Amino acid sequence: MRGETGPISELQRLTVSLRGGFEQQNGCLVFHFTGQLDAYSEKQFMEYVVDVLKASKLPAVIDLSKIDFLDSSGLGALVQLAKQCTDAKRAFSLVGNSRVMQTVKLVRLEEFLHLAQDLPSALSNLAA
Repeated sequence: MRGETGPISELQRLTVSLRGGFEQQNGCLVFHFTGQLDAYSEKQFMEYVVDVLKASKLPAVIDLSKIDFLDSSGLGALVQLAKQCTDAKRAFSLVGNSRVMQTVKLVRLEEFLHLAQDLPSALSNLAA
C-alpha cells in the first residue's frame, strides 16, 4: 500500500464483492465503499457502519460513488441506516454515482436519504 493516497487504499474487505472504510473529514465520519451493495453484502455493510457510528456522535456521510451495483436489499439497508440516524438525531447524507442516484430517485428516496451530488456538497450540507 505504500505510495497510495486517499481512503480507497485503506478499504477493507467486508465481503467478496464489497470493500469499505471510513475517515474523519470536516467534522464528519465519511464512509467509502466500493463494489456491490446487494443481498449478499447488506448485512456486513450494516454491521460495519453501525459499529463505527456507535463510537462517535459525528454526522455521517455514506459515499457510494464507487459502488458498481445497488439492489433492493442495499436500498433497504440504506433506509434502515437513515432511520437509525434520524432516531439518534444524527445528521447524515448519501453520495452516489449516476447509477446509485438513478436507483434512489426511482424509488423516490432522495430526500429521505439526503442524497447529495458529490462529497463536497454532502460535507457542506452537513456543516450548514
